[in-house]
Amino acid sequence: MFTVIAFDISDDRIRYRVVKALKKYAVRVQKSVFEAPHLPQNHLRRLQRQIERLIDPRTDRVRYYFLCAACKPRIEHLGRGEVTEYEEFRVI
Repeated sequence: MFTVIAFDISDDRIRYRVVKALKKYAVRVQKSVFEAPHLPQNHLRRLQRQIERLIDPRTDRVRYYFLCAACKPRIEHLGRGEVTEYEEFRVI
């Protein structure tokens, strides 16, 4: 499953911690958008729990978009960069 994770976090310190957590599982494609081309379900749940502990749900927002294999070829983009392909990530 191809996962896109987008966030809007008001506090710089919390945003830095969320970005640090996301970098373990995904590739940053924009300032507040990450792509995870093959994120196993157990890693996704671990990441979601970690982020849930960091953010303030009253002021912050994190969204997860799940794209099936058939949808991935339909992703369109303009400008620099390509759709993220599989990369090996080490989960610490």
